[in-house]
Parts: sequence; structure tokens; C-alpha cells
Amino acid sequence: MSESAPAHPARRRTKIVATLGPATDDPKVLEAMVRAGMDVARINFSHGRPGEVARRVEAVRAAAAACKGHVGILGDLQGPKLRIQRFADGEVMLEDGVAFALDPDIGAAAGTVEAVGLAYDQLADDLHVGDTLLLDDGQIILEVTALRGRRIETRVRTGGTLKDLKGLNRQGGGLSAPALTDKDREDIVSAAELDLDYVAVSFVRDAADLEEARRLLREAGSDARLVAKIERVEAVRNLEALLGACDVIMVARGDLGVEMGYAELPGIQKGMIRSSRDRHRVVITATQMMESMITNALPTRAEVSDVANAVMDGTDAVMLSAETAVGRYPVRAIEAMAEVCLAAEKHLTERGRARHRMYDRFERVDEAIAMAVMYTANHLRVRAIIALTESGATTRWMSRIRSDIPIYAFTPHEATARRVTLYRGVYPVQFAPATSDAAGVYRCVFDELLRRELVRVGDRVIFTQGDLRGVAGRTNAMKILEVTATL
Repeated sequence: MSESAPAHPARRRTKIVATLGPATDDPKVLEAMVRAGMDVARINFSHGRPGEVARRVEAVRAAAAACKGHVGILGDLQGPKLRIQRFADGEVMLEDGVAFALDPDIGAAAGTVEAVGLAYDQLADDLHVGDTLLLDDGQIILEVTALRGRRIETRVRTGGTLKDLKGLNRQGGGLSAPALTDKDREDIVSAAELDLDYVAVSFVRDAADLEEARRLLREAGSDARLVAKIERVEAVRNLEALLGACDVIMVARGDLGVEMGYAELPGIQKGMIRSSRDRHRVVITATQMMESMITNALPTRAEVSDVANAVMDGTDAVMLSAETAVGRYPVRAIEAMAEVCLAAEKHLTERGRARHRMYDRFERVDEAIAMAVMYTANHLRVRAIIALTESGATTRWMSRIRSDIPIYAFTPHEATARRVTLYRGVYPVQFAPATSDAAGVYRCVFDELLRRELVRVGDRVIFTQGDLRGVAGRTNAMKILEVTATL
């Protein structure tokens, strides 16, 4: 190995999830987003006309192919409609102290300054006089003064302009709306038909919500991984059970911040990132990360710090929502987020490499191999880790330990290549060697790495693989090799 060879340029380890929408429908914009660093595309089932989701999925895959890369796709289920209905004039101005009612029996577009309809008609069953209701991400605050059947009488504590279809929360949580609606069940079938890589369950409360979603996905023929969106008080309280039932958590800070209170949110976010990594789950930090870039070409300094702190805490991915879906600068927003991630990754001082799971017992051989690889890589001069993987599980375990060493997931499966795009520090390489001979496989891997200029001749690398090719979960060996030139 050449000890004096200069290091390769830094490669961003934190992944970027970008939401698709009207601003991204131009194929040239979508290709530019992929080149700028979009690792996973989020498609929101809450929006879009019939057929629009399918068109966007097709467009993402076409853009990824044009860029000769892999982009994962996350389908985000709508969940229960915890929203008001529409106003006759589009909006009203609510003054402090006035009476205002929420009534599901009012017409869907007949709201006035005195009352508005509700999309969730069981809300009154979950409330008591004195409860606080929060509208439009907490901008409007109402106090419940009376419950008359399904009609909820309130007094405006903090007023302002209230527009159509704004979200609704109860301070402190406690709403019983189920996580999965009939629409969500239909969208799960669509997600399976479109071969989506991840499906996110909105307003999840407990493990049962996720178990139902996973069952429906498998019945529909999908192997998509499940994302639990943590946006309810109940989800925070049930976090350990949710981590056991999901593959990924999303720290969905919008509704969560409203229910928990914005001052509590930073600590909760850090705790969730730490817990997800300890439990070998992937974590996405989301909502308003670069909100100002919906209209501005540069993020605020506070937004830069927000993204950087999530990166330094160990999040696998950071997410853009309206910034890319409807913003004026979707490509620039991705570029800015990528710049911040790279800069933050330079300042990681505690890599968690010395004590991580040092005293744990492992139940699976492939998990033990992954831990051994990362311990070795962090204590030996190594250029790269190469995992020959069927499902990507070994690389996910490796990615839980902080390291600046890239992990390349060599896999014959397109679905696995797309899936690992969400894992921190893991990069997919679709790869199907023509030989099963070990020396021949190593030669093919070296050729591919050298062709992509990911390693140099003489570099030391670590391989992981299983004896049984084509069988997921059978990684049982690691090997330290030196890269050699093609004969």
C-alpha cells in the first residue's frame, strides 16, 4: 500500500432526500437534481392527480439512468386528514379573544370567520373543555370552551390569518385517528406496483400501525422497507417499540414540534438519532431544514447550523420538502445542503469507534462480521470497504459506526442498489461477476474500483462476502487485500 499517496477527494457520507413536485417535473431539472446530489426522491401521496405518482417514479428512474447512478424512491403515505376544510372566501382573519367553532357538519367549502368544517369528524371524541388546539403549525391557538356533539366551540387565544386546509394538532397529543386510512391502503398497493424502495407511514402511534403496513406491503408483493414518521407525542413515548417494528425513522419535526413544543424539539431529535443508530435503524431528519430556499437562493445561517448539527449527531439523511417540491431553486437547495453536509463531516471528532457495542453479544454472524470489519477499518489504514451483498443488511450494520472510510455495496440486484442509497457512508455498485472463483471475483471488483477511480493500486481494502452467493443474510467472512493492477 502506498502510504504517501494523497487522499481521494472527500465524498459526502450523509444522504439527501429531496421531495418531488411541480418544480421538479422538468426532466432536465430532475437530472440536475441527481447530479447535484439527490440520493433518494420522496414522492408525497398527499398530492398529485391520478397517474402523477407513476409518472414521477418513471421520471426519477430515467434521470438516474441518464446520470448512470442509482436513486432510491420513498413513497410518503398521507395518513389521517387532521385538517380544517375550506373557507368560502379562501381565508379569514381571526382576532384574539373571539369565538370560533370547528364543525364537521359544515360544508367542505363553507367556512366563515365564525366556524369552519373538519376533515376528521371524530375530533370531538378526543377532546375535553380546556384543551388547546393548534392550527397551521401552531400559528393559530384555540382553547376548547364547549363540546356540542361533533361541534367544537373554542375561543381564539392567538389569532391571525387562517387559510384553507391547514393542519390541526392537539397540544400534548392524544388524538386517536388511526395511522392508516382507506386511501393509504390503496396507496400501499400502488407503491408495490411501482416497486418503491421505501414507504413512510404518517402519524404512526405504535408498533401495530407499522405491522399492519408491512403486512399490506408484503401481501401486495412489495419488499419495500418501512419508514416510521415520528410526528406524534405517542410515537415519541413508544419509540423503542417503533424502532423494533420499522426499518427507518423520520424525525418529522413539523407536527412533532407543534405537539411537543418547539423548545423540546432539539433534545428529542438528538435522542432519536442516537436511539436509531444504537438499534441499527436508519434515520432521516426532516422538515424546514432549508425552508428559506423556497424563495431565496441561499440558506440562512440558522438553517446551515441546523443541517450541520443533524449531520454531526449522526443522521443518515437530511430531507428537503417544499424547498424542492415547489421552490424556486430545487437544484441549488440540494447543492447547498450537500455543501453543508460535507463541511460538517470534516468536524466529526467522536467517531464512536472504540467502544461501540464492545460488550454486546451478537445473534447473527453477518452482524458480527460487520462489527469486526468496522473495528478493523478504524484501527488500520484502509482505503475502502467492499461488501458483496444480496440484501444490503451488512452495509447497514457497518454504517451505524462512524467512519470516514467509504463502504461500497457491490450487489447484483437493482433493488438493493437503490435501497442502500439511504445508508450513511454506503455507495451502491451494481455488480454481477461472470465467475464464482474467489480470485476472479476479487479481480473483477478491483477492475471496477480502478475504473471508477475509487482506489489506487497498492491501496488496502477490506472485503466481506458469504460462501453462498445469491442467499441474503449469509455474509460470514472478511478478508484484507491489497489492490493489484489488471494482469
